[in-house]
Amino acid sequence: MALYLIRCARAERRALWKGPDELRPLTDAGRAQAAALVDWLGNVAVSHVASSPFARCVETVRPLAEAHDLEVEQLDSLAPTKDVEPILAWLRVIPDSSVLCSHGAVIARVMEILTRQGAELDGPADWRKGATWVLERTGHKVLRAARRHRGGEPRIVP
Repeated sequence: MALYLIRCARAERRALWKGPDELRPLTDAGRAQAAALVDWLGNVAVSHVASSPFARCVETVRPLAEAHDLEVEQLDSLAPTKDVEPILAWLRVIPDSSVLCSHGAVIARVMEILTRQGAELDGPADWRKGATWVLERTGHKVLRAARRHRGGEPRIVP
């Protein structure tokens, strides 16, 4: 069954943002990417939505959660970190059709480990803002990962 791993959408530029990085919000383009997720995953019975507590991640998946009458669970383990073991553990046990939103470096590290564990990476590594990876899992093992959507792209069947 599938899980969805999303990189947060486009946020205000770090160099221009005056407040704490954790509070840096999405831009108009980022909000459009978040809205595109709702359309793209419209036919998926999303079961759970979890996100880094950083504003840009929560804002990326909030419209999707609301469309499915779900809350966004904010997990510190999805925030920028070098320790991705909690995320890897989550990927083994979270319900099918769950959505996780995190940051580029975190997703790159998770994907690196998943491929070392035998998961097939379908297509080029792409951690750009708004990229969504579909992780195919059997039991507690991720077998395949494929980038299937980037906010603003034409709809691709999940």
